[in-house]
This record gives sequence, C-alpha cells and structure tokens, in this order.
Amino acid sequence: MNNYRINIMVCGGTGCLASEGDKVIKNLELILKDRGYDKEVQVVKTGCFGFCEQGPIIKIHPDNVFYVKVKPQDAKEIIDEHIIKGRKVERLLYEEPNMKKKIQEHENMPFYQKQLRIALRNCGLVNPEDIHEYIAFDGYAALGKVLTKMTPDEVIEEIQESGLRGRGGGGFPTGLKWKFTRQSESDQKYIICNADEGDPGAFMDRSILEGDPHSVLEAMAIAGYAIGADFGYIYIRAEYPLAIERLNVAIKQARETGLLGKDIFGTGFNFDIDIKYGAGAFVCGEETALIHSLEGKRGEPTYKPPYPAESGYKGMPTSVNNVETFANIPPIILKGAKWFSSIGSEKSKGTKVFALAGKVNNVGLVEVPMGITLREIIYDIGGGIQHGKKFKAVQTGGPSGGVITEKDLDTPIDYESLMGIGSMMGSGGMIVMDEDNCMVNIAKFYLEFTMEESCGRCTPCRVGTKRMYEILQKITDGEGSMDDLQNLKELSHMIKGSSLCGLGQTAPNPVLSTMNFFWDEYLAHVKDKHCPTGECSGLAKYKIIPEKCVGCTACARVCPVDCIEGEVKKEHVIDESRCIKCGACFNTCKFSAIVKP
Repeated sequence: MNNYRINIMVCGGTGCLASEGDKVIKNLELILKDRGYDKEVQVVKTGCFGFCEQGPIIKIHPDNVFYVKVKPQDAKEIIDEHIIKGRKVERLLYEEPNMKKKIQEHENMPFYQKQLRIALRNCGLVNPEDIHEYIAFDGYAALGKVLTKMTPDEVIEEIQESGLRGRGGGGFPTGLKWKFTRQSESDQKYIICNADEGDPGAFMDRSILEGDPHSVLEAMAIAGYAIGADFGYIYIRAEYPLAIERLNVAIKQARETGLLGKDIFGTGFNFDIDIKYGAGAFVCGEETALIHSLEGKRGEPTYKPPYPAESGYKGMPTSVNNVETFANIPPIILKGAKWFSSIGSEKSKGTKVFALAGKVNNVGLVEVPMGITLREIIYDIGGGIQHGKKFKAVQTGGPSGGVITEKDLDTPIDYESLMGIGSMMGSGGMIVMDEDNCMVNIAKFYLEFTMEESCGRCTPCRVGTKRMYEILQKITDGEGSMDDLQNLKELSHMIKGSSLCGLGQTAPNPVLSTMNFFWDEYLAHVKDKHCPTGECSGLAKYKIIPEKCVGCTACARVCPVDCIEGEVKKEHVIDESRCIKCGACFNTCKFSAIVKP
C-alpha cells in the first residue's frame, strides 16, 4: 500500500458530480501522473462536504486547505501551484461575503461553525467505496463491541438511554421500537432501512448513503443482533443511482471482509442485507406502505395496530428505521448513551441533518444540535436571504409540515417546539422563502405534490386533496370566492381527521399554516383579484411605464398574442383585454419598463 504524503479530497456527491466534479477528479489524476506525482499524491473521491452552494469542493490534507467552486480547468493550477510549489490558490478559497475575507480552513467558515457532525461524521472524510478507510475511522468497531461484549438487551437499553428518536419524521423512540420488536415472538424477524426519501428539496439520506454507506450497514447489523433478526433490506428509490451503486459496493466489500454474512467476528451471529428498489412513491415513506411495496404489492398503508414490530414484512416482526437514524447508532455504541444524550434539548437528543434550500445564500446539507434556533440556521449557517431580500417564511417538514414566520424564528428546533407552532420536524427538508414568494401559490405547490402522491386507498385523501387543489387553482386564477376559502378550511380539517395514513393526515398542513399566517394574501387573491407578489400569472397585470420605455420593440417581438403596440423608439402600450399574462414581455425588457402592479 502506498503512503501518500498528500491527499486531495474531492466531493463525489451527486450535486458536485453534476457540476463536473468527475471531470475535476479525472484532470487532477491525469496532471499528477504527467508531473510524476501520482505515487506521492492521492486523489480521493469522498461523500458530500455539505456546502453545496460552493461545489465542486476540494479539501487538501494535511494542509487543511478548502477550495470551492472548482472547475475542471483549475486542476492544473492546483497541482502546479499548491502541490508542487506549496502556494495556495487564493482565488479558489472561500470568501466570507460580509467581511470580504478569504478563509482557508473550513472549520472557520460561518457555514460550519455551529454544526456538529455525527450522522455525517465521515462524509467528505473517507472514500465511500473503500471499506478499509471506513475501518480506519473506527468502522465496524461498534458491531464488534456489541457482538463480543454486550447482550441484545444491553444494546437496546443503551439506545433507549441515548434518547435517539426516529429521524424519518415521526420521532418515535428508536430503542423502544427495537424493544417491541425483540419482545415479539417469531422464528424470523427483519430489519428494514427506509431510504425512500421523497420530500421536495430533501437530500439528507441520499448524501449519507453516497458518502458513508458502511455506517448504515453496520447499524443494521447491530439492530439485527438487538432484535433477533438475521436479515435486513434497504428500501431505496430507484432515482438514487449513485447511492445504490455505492451501497452495492459496500455490501460486497462487507461480505468479502466477513462483516456481513455467516458467523460475524466468529461469534455465531449471522446477518446479511439486500437492496430493494422503490418506484418513487412518496406514500412508501410510510412504513406499512413500504413493507407492502417490498412484498411486491401496491404501496398502500394499512390500519395500525398491528404495528410492524408485531406483524411486518411477510407477517414477521419487523423494525423499520430511517437512514439517518441508523447513521447515529455506531457512535452511540462507541461513545455511550450519556455522550449522545448530553447533546440537544430535553426531549430531543443528539443532532439533526437538514437540507437547507430555497432563497438562502448558503444552500446545502447541515447537521446541527437539537435546540438550535431557526434564526441561527438561516442567518448564521445559511448566510441570510439571497440578494438582500426580506425573509418571509420557512417551510419545515416538507409537504407534511407548515410555514414558520419571522416571529417564530427564535423557536428551538426540536420535535415538540415545531409542532407547537404549526409545523413539524419531518425528515429534514427546510425551504426558505423571501418576499417574492406567494404563499397561496406555495400552498398549491405542496398540495399538488401530495394529491399526485396519494395512493388512492382512502376517499378523504384521494378525493379531498383533489378538491382542495381545485379550489386553490381557482383562487390563483382570480376566480375564487369567500365561500371557497371557507370550504378550503372545512376540507382541510375533515381530511386531517379522517385520512388513513400520515400522508393524508398532514396534507392540509401547508394550506392551514399559510391561511393562518398569511390570511391577507388569500383575501387579496379573492377580494382584490390581485397577487401581492405577482407570482400568480393568472392575476398578473402587466403595464409599461412610459418614462422608462425606449421603444426597443423587444417586448412586442416576444409577445405570443401581439397585444403590445408601438413604433420603434416610441412608447409601447399593452392591450390588457388581449394579454394572456404569460410574462414573456416582463422577462425580456432590459430597461425595467414593464411592471406587475
């Protein structure tokens, strides 16, 4: 094995690879070989560093230099200047926008300073396709500990004492779920990893599987030992090809190394894992629907009880846990329940991974201690709102959650606090909105998603969400009435109270929360037939400001219905009776002469 003096760590997550990260890796390797340094310097494809806004990202060890927004053509300068001559490439260092200061070490960047990586501890640190690198960072040591030094009951007790709760959205105590499954008598039991991440804008589980797949495999084996299962399934959506590829590599390597399969660590414990693909149905994030899909049936939920812990896959006791939940297990076993429970709030222990997206400067993957406030995430870690715009709301919990406004930004992030202000933790999606977002349109977006994702089994969800969407469509088209608003509220409460599973029960949340906090916007759409943000094209009224119009004719040339009149170098006018409100003229005008009053 070569002893490299320098390691060039390159983000190999989906986001960076989509921005030509793979070409960066290829160029680095080619130039190193051409310069004769390929035996001294190693290029390592890692998992996600988290700072997606700045990708592709390179970190050079042991220099601890962090380069951002690296392009394939930058590879030559990095090798020639940094690797060979020992001079940092200043232009590729991250620049803190407020102080206009270049920062070399990622630990000193505001984006990372309030983060604490437990589930993401190895992402960006190890090559996810090399089991030996995982082992070098205490990989499979937790499995070895439980198999040689702990009883199944002691493992469950340790997880219970840690306070770890399910990170898939429900927040059910993990140790308690394992305990119930262990207590169920059966000759066969199963462990299932729920990797069916379906929330819009969410990519937490995908990044863990792409960057640290062995942590999930190890945790599943530990869970299997604890509940008495010898087989596990990873249920993952087929739209995650890179995560699937790396999981397959990891499973193969673990089997070859004797860490999966028969007689692990010579203890007589057997455990193996297989991968099953989902077709991308959001409802299959619900555990009973997931199990049905795994069995080859329609992905529909069923009434509970019985719970999967009693009767799950093939009617056998089954424990279903989320990817992020599993990623927390090995460090809890190695460092102890007290260590983990010392992090977070009173009822929500540990950390939570969030996919921070939307109108925020620092889009990316963040892992923070429970109890941190939304304001800290959005402004300290996220860098505030893009283009100096005013913050309007943040949606947590995806389609099942609700909007949170300025007055609640100092709310600590934990399961109970978010529920108390009308939202929820969910799996970890966090979408930030600014003054240009129409909240009625936001509610319609999320409801359209849940309407299309409904499995159709129960009438309240199947029909109710469709009727709600139709009402919202009327409102955003300028055809809504006050009766529609009343019907929208009544339908929301009826669907919440009578739907079979969590998808239907939470589908009205975005509507109810936006009606609660932004009632004036709903009234403007219904009474004034006006969208305050101009985002709803059906209510837009485009007008040309005479003083700004230079008569360039650009707007008239792109209008699909020829409703703009005027001569060259003279003021133009929009015939509103013929305007279809497509926005083509607004987007084309370079002189800001067209407005949406």
